[in-house]
Amino acid sequence: MAGITAIAAAGPLDKTECIAPAKPGGGFDLTCKLAQAALMEGKYVSDPMRITYMPGGIGAVAYNAIVAQRPGESNTLVAFSGGSLLNLAQGKFGRYGENDVRWVAAVGADYGAVIVAENSPFKTMADYVAAAKADPTKVVFGAGGTVGSQDWMKAALTARIAGINPKSMRFVAFEGGGEAITALQGGHVQVYSGDASEAAEQIKAGAKIRVLAVMADKRLEGSLDKVPTAKELGFDIEWPIIRGFYVGPKVSDADYKVWADTFSKMMATPAYAKLRSERGLFPFSKTGADAASYVKSRVADYRKMAADFGLNVTPAK
Repeated sequence: MAGITAIAAAGPLDKTECIAPAKPGGGFDLTCKLAQAALMEGKYVSDPMRITYMPGGIGAVAYNAIVAQRPGESNTLVAFSGGSLLNLAQGKFGRYGENDVRWVAAVGADYGAVIVAENSPFKTMADYVAAAKADPTKVVFGAGGTVGSQDWMKAALTARIAGINPKSMRFVAFEGGGEAITALQGGHVQVYSGDASEAAEQIKAGAKIRVLAVMADKRLEGSLDKVPTAKELGFDIEWPIIRGFYVGPKVSDADYKVWADTFSKMMATPAYAKLRSERGLFPFSKTGADAASYVKSRVADYRKMAADFGLNVTPAK
């Protein structure tokens, strides 16, 4: 216990809090609970991390609260996702941008996936591309979320490789992945641009679907290890959906370093790998300056992509 006391005395690891910028039960909650379990299991904290919920704008309300009202709270982490970064790029977080917080760590990732029904005539990505090029009106894309959302962007990228203008693609927005997969199995949509972990879980639960490709830089571990990457098949699409944490802009360099170093040590352990995998996330670890650099380059990529697709974007702030 002496080690715990010594670390906790440093400040940021004492009476820790994780803000999940949504209602309980979603991806932000999962991200906070991963940190909560890993910090406690690794004995990096003496008391369990408190999780609080601050829904609104896929992270916008929490982002504004931390920057404007709680900028120096060194023991408060806020969960973020790839969706948060996409919204930042599109100016949906109001007057604040990617340079207004301190990005601590990326702790895992999911990846986009191109999914079809098990009985689909599209057995490969090449089949889908050929069909879409022959008659774009015959291919209807399904996605969770509306125009500009992560799923819409993945659908737009998938459509674009087949030569379909994303603005003219036939697209059906669903409330979430479950609805989209049901529509896929019912033949109401032909291609669903979902998430790899979601597809793996649905297949395990008996869904009659097939994954044509994953939008990762290399093949994934686990049940989808036989599925090729889009890049492998000659299609230049990557869509990592990272999950991680940031702190307020006025957290000191020393306290920021404590968090970054703690995550570095924690994520290098087999115990952490097990906890991450149990939550459906694939390996993706970046901390400190490396994490901040990655996040900012990702926001810049999203900004360019959104502009290419004719969506609203804001300049870097």
